[in-house]
Amino acid sequence: MRVDLPLSSTPRTRLGRLRERGRSDREELYAVLDAGMICHLGVVIDGAPVVLPTGYGRIGDTLYLHGSSANRSLLAAGGQQVCVTITLLDGLVCARSVFHHSMNYRSAVVLGAGRLVTGADERLAALRAVTQQLTPGRWDHVRPPTRKELAATAVVAVPLAEASVKVRTGPPSDDDEDYASPAWAGVLPAALVFGQPEPDPALSEAIPVPDHITGMAGRARADIRPAPAAPDRTS
Repeated sequence: MRVDLPLSSTPRTRLGRLRERGRSDREELYAVLDAGMICHLGVVIDGAPVVLPTGYGRIGDTLYLHGSSANRSLLAAGGQQVCVTITLLDGLVCARSVFHHSMNYRSAVVLGAGRLVTGADERLAALRAVTQQLTPGRWDHVRPPTRKELAATAVVAVPLAEASVKVRTGPPSDDDEDYASPAWAGVLPAALVFGQPEPDPALSEAIPVPDHITGMAGRARADIRPAPAAPDRTS
């Protein structure tokens, strides 16, 4: 896999509008993926498009998605071209006119052939990556999946060879004649912040909240990164 290729290097990922918001550094793709928690998988089933929200994890230059082994969207993704998108909202941009209202965001679009993961080692590594993406440190703190649970879980791999990244930052861009308007204009920052842990009512009072959970409480997702995953050895 040519990971040294710049982003937006194919007709499918080349930006058509607002190209100045595009990013060509592959590290910026990784940054968006590592900061996110939920992706949307687009597949075609029986001639109709279907979009599935799901968790994901990254190992090197492979994105892993998981879900039920009975999920039609995941099963259909194996062997066909798919689209995976991740969007992070960083702020609401309030302009002096309705037309120029916008959002500050970071987004990634990944295109490629989905592959159903069948190898036991890769499946386990992929599920670890997904778990660590959502809650860093969790995998080593809980029981690993059983054979029955693994059989009930589907894993799809999507290469990161073809992708684009788009970012908007900064204040509103109003028309010159609107800058004299008395309307307020600016940015309302947005961030996902984790609250205080709420123990399961069935949990023994003798079990304390682990450090990897307390370490997330009160912090913004932007300040939390998934734990490092093993290198991708599948490409």
